[in-house]
Amino acid sequence: MNDVDEGLDFSTVIASTVHDMKNSLALLMQAHGQWLARLPAAQQQTAEQGVIDYEFAHLNGMLVQLLGLYKLGVNQLPLRPDYHELDDFIEAQLAAHQDVFKSRGILVTYEVDPLSPLGFFDRELIGTVLANAINNAIRHARHSLLISVGEETGQLVMAINDDGEGFPAQMIERQTDYVQGINPASGSTGLGLYFAARIAQLHQRNGEHGRTEIRNGGPLGGGLFNLYLP
Repeated sequence: MNDVDEGLDFSTVIASTVHDMKNSLALLMQAHGQWLARLPAAQQQTAEQGVIDYEFAHLNGMLVQLLGLYKLGVNQLPLRPDYHELDDFIEAQLAAHQDVFKSRGILVTYEVDPLSPLGFFDRELIGTVLANAINNAIRHARHSLLISVGEETGQLVMAINDDGEGFPAQMIERQTDYVQGINPASGSTGLGLYFAARIAQLHQRNGEHGRTEIRNGGPLGGGLFNLYLP
């Protein structure tokens, strides 16, 4: 036997397990969708189905986020920025959540500044950040969700606004702390904000890094998540 017991790299074990869980969840979502399609229309649009659709999306988002955090920790998360049409990008994000919007009765609108039709970013990574932000907005929205994209002080800004009660004051005040501990009321740990901020910071140009910001207000009056990219 070796004198040194190397043991297991626990983070690698967790990452491998999360990857397997994500694959299993994908198969479960596919099977559920096929089963749902065979039901009468009246049975497809129920409150319970809204819960299922949302939790599927929420679980998938958390698993993707955990894998991303692991890769960030071991410097294995590649950044592949390119130019993307913003209308097409936002429409693709909304299409991925269409079933959840429909089942929960949420009206979603989006607007892209015609003067800023293109963005330069990693489509997959920023897509993951927006997906998590949209899932969070869905949880708190009453009836409406607005995604707006434009330019502010030379940076591309993607904003997600809901008509819910907004972010807790303590969460806004401590938003740069990111990992804030588990909130008993919401179950939030702040990891979503941490992940979003890290992905934003990976994007840089001319010495400027991307960043995130949360506050309350906006056109819908609820929570407002802003993603700034140089």
